[in-house]
Amino acid sequence: MCVTRPGATTRREALSGLDIALVENPRADEGMGTSIAAGIRAAPPEADAALIVMADMPEVTARDIDRLIAAFDPGEDRAIVRATGADGTPGHPVLFGRRFFEALGALEGDTGARSVVREHPEFLVDVALEGAVAVTDLDTPEAWAEWRAARASG
Repeated sequence: MCVTRPGATTRREALSGLDIALVENPRADEGMGTSIAAGIRAAPPEADAALIVMADMPEVTARDIDRLIAAFDPGEDRAIVRATGADGTPGHPVLFGRRFFEALGALEGDTGARSVVREHPEFLVDVALEGAVAVTDLDTPEAWAEWRAARASG
């Protein structure tokens, strides 16, 4: 599932043909918390967990996501699985077990899900990804251009 802004035609076109549900968030301008909440509220009732992956983190791979899923075990109190940089810096993606869906579905503003993680450290397990994969966050066209240039030259 992918949460988009209303009228995000270019993004919707980029995702067309993929086996992915699109959820429109009419409150996207209020911040990422509303997008997380919209996605969680649209999750199927049989979902055991939700993985929150930011679209502006291009170095996260399917292998990284598999590692997060493998670390998830709510029976062992590993119900929040957070990616970190190789140096331990907290990053993304973050996987949340169903027990946190109510709190995630009520998020507001631009705080994201940090409050849920902060309130439940006993369920948190960190998974270090290679290098800076979990913290490479490209928020501007200039950052994307720099990232592309670095990859082309390296």
